[in-house]
Amino acid sequence: MGRIEVVAVAALFTLAMAGCSDDGETDGGAEPQPEETADATVAVEDSDLGQIVVDAEGKTLYVFLADEGSDSTCYDDCEAAWPPLTVDGDPAAGEGIDASILGTTEREDGSTQVTLDGHPLYYFASDATADDINGQGVGDVWYVVSPDGEAIQA
Repeated sequence: MGRIEVVAVAALFTLAMAGCSDDGETDGGAEPQPEETADATVAVEDSDLGQIVVDAEGKTLYVFLADEGSDSTCYDDCEAAWPPLTVDGDPAAGEGIDASILGTTEREDGSTQVTLDGHPLYYFASDATADDINGQGVGDVWYVVSPDGEAIQA
């Protein structure tokens, strides 16, 4: 690699890192924004806990017992650890999901979060692969969700 290429790579790395701080938030005080997907498909997969709800890539979805009805109460630091499943449009019912209980709710930032039987759905930031269920039972308020939209508290 020539000197110009090394400098270019170093400059790109510096720019990429400039937007991050040790606490995982971006500089400038901007709050993390959920990544909206054009097509949020919710499906069912088998796990050690029985059938659980996952996204189109097989990543585990969770419910938060502290939510008030279909309104999310997970923002700021909570949202950084538990990103909401959001959609631009309507969510799709995948294998094993009853489309009649799949819906959405508006978040405080105007994004649209996917719900199942009225419960907002989230990811757990510490789940690295599709089979991970590391968020199960965290704080006795976060649980994987069954195909009927209920928390699996096993």
